[in-house]
Amino acid sequence: MESGAIFAGLHQNLIPNHHRHQLGPSGSTTKLLPSVFSGKRHFSNNPFKLSNQSLFACFSNNNSKNANTLQVTSPASDVKPELADIDWDNLGFGFMPTDYMYIMKCSQGENFSKGELQRFGNIELSPSAGILNYGQGLFEGLKAYRKYDGNILLFRPEENAFRLRMGAERMCMPSPTVEQFVEAVKETVLANERWIPPPGKGSLYIRPLLMGSGAVLGLAPAPEYTFLIYVSPVGNYFKEGLAPIHLIVETEMHRATPGGTGGVKTIGNYAAVLKAQSAAKAKGFSDVLYLDSAQKRYLEEVSSCNVFVVKGNVISTPAIKGTILPGITRKSIIDVAISQGYQVEERLVTVEELLDADEVFCTGTAVVISPVGSITYLGKRVTYGSTGVGLVSQQLYSALTSLQMGLTEDKMDWIVVLK
Repeated sequence: MESGAIFAGLHQNLIPNHHRHQLGPSGSTTKLLPSVFSGKRHFSNNPFKLSNQSLFACFSNNNSKNANTLQVTSPASDVKPELADIDWDNLGFGFMPTDYMYIMKCSQGENFSKGELQRFGNIELSPSAGILNYGQGLFEGLKAYRKYDGNILLFRPEENAFRLRMGAERMCMPSPTVEQFVEAVKETVLANERWIPPPGKGSLYIRPLLMGSGAVLGLAPAPEYTFLIYVSPVGNYFKEGLAPIHLIVETEMHRATPGGTGGVKTIGNYAAVLKAQSAAKAKGFSDVLYLDSAQKRYLEEVSSCNVFVVKGNVISTPAIKGTILPGITRKSIIDVAISQGYQVEERLVTVEELLDADEVFCTGTAVVISPVGSITYLGKRVTYGSTGVGLVSQQLYSALTSLQMGLTEDKMDWIVVLK
């Protein structure tokens, strides 16, 4: 499972003073906010004032032959947007509101059509919305990076689009096309360009949501759906280099079961792990590693990450079989490891192999790679290495992050350059 539970809440101390006025009074709710790129006159309970409009790009898709290039024009094209007033050196890994979000809607049985950028703010939902009553919702997570030459990079956004579509089919929801998804991500990132951290200071975390927003009382698919993207600047997960985490193997509670929704990124998968995760953290552990629900012997996932086991030159990870999320970082790490000469096996991995491993690490969007310093299983604690950060973890982390940030050549053709 990709690292998803990073936006634990809205912390006022993370919000710059100049931006707090956009959130509205505490507890207030506004309708989906008017697009600043529309010529229509709109009214709202919490209107926003648009400032420095000349600094924001106007977006157009000119059907360029290069699908990875977005055409951008601006009334002040020679003026670069100033960075947001943030202490970038102390940027944490939490939610911070930005300027714009992307909204696109459609009805059940229809297709998504043109969406629009709107000022970031609260949205209005019926108390009977499908997502609130029956959990009909999915989300994704990816990042944008700023290079030293000013270019902005996305990492494999089409993979998130494919995964969203797979999840939507399982959850009886319409979904944007891959092209619609990627273009919406591009527009949202460029509209919030000033919130992308400087090179080496972090990234812009991108959170697409797909939800049943229409009102429904009986158990049924919602009549209307909303695709929404918001973004937040985040600091590097590890400020001082890789740091090991300490896991406990959960033997009673399970994250997913065969035939369920463990293999898609639906919102309910994450709420289900909170109880075991909270109990583990209360005991001093970083997180929980789950076993299969049938035999309670085979590894599945950590709460929000995929898991890898290293023994010699062989790297093993649980096979995708319906109960495990097909993580995009997981997929990328497998390809990078193979390119560096490792043998990678996707198969059933036993807890005994875990305890006998030379090295263990987890993968996810937020952390990229998180080395495991110790595993506790049925009261027995096993440690890995003297520092908990193995050679393989360090090597693969450096290789993938260097690629994501544009520091090395993209031989995999994974990077999308926005400008």
